[in-house]
Amino acid sequence: MIATIFANGIIENPKRAKGAAEQSDLVLAANGGALNCLRLEIAPAYVVGDLDSLDEANRLTLEAGGTEFITHLPDKDQTDLELAMFDAVTRGATEITVLGAIGGRLDMTIANVQLLAIPELSGVRLELWYAHQTASLMRPPGGPIEGDTGDGITLIPLGGDVRDITTQDLQYPLKGEDLSLGPARGVSNVISGSDPRVEIGSGNLLMVHTPGPLTDG
Repeated sequence: MIATIFANGIIENPKRAKGAAEQSDLVLAANGGALNCLRLEIAPAYVVGDLDSLDEANRLTLEAGGTEFITHLPDKDQTDLELAMFDAVTRGATEITVLGAIGGRLDMTIANVQLLAIPELSGVRLELWYAHQTASLMRPPGGPIEGDTGDGITLIPLGGDVRDITTQDLQYPLKGEDLSLGPARGVSNVISGSDPRVEIGSGNLLMVHTPGPLTDG
């Protein structure tokens, strides 16, 4: 089952976001992510969280569209997005696309990216979408990279050093090398062939795919 979850951050590419929802079997909103759904005229099946970002008028509009609310107490150890991700898996999701995970709060943005590495979700295909970019997590032993020749690929260690990395069909290859947590060595690589791949010995590798040529950042 494919699920799309809307968080309360920035939706830079509304067309792509609406396309993700239309192609999904299940659409959820994490608390204030329901506001993004309303702006895009998308009716989520469920809103998950403490609901502190929704006023009565918005709740009534969502209810009129058939949305159900999964309410949690404000004092909790998980973020609303984290709860929504687990809720989607409980309902049978095997693939989850998250939109609106990037926003005005740096702490929440970092926390949302790190949700990709939750061990309990290792069997689920998780992607964070921002504008035209896609972030996902590569675990050992690695695998293929989705993209076309000329696309940008950034590889960033997540949670610790990543050991014994070998890449194929990337402009700047790694051959049994390590990427350490901290230095930005894996930023701004480029797909250079028809079968790009990454092999990993150990560790979690955050991969960000950017269609087309990269610009300086």
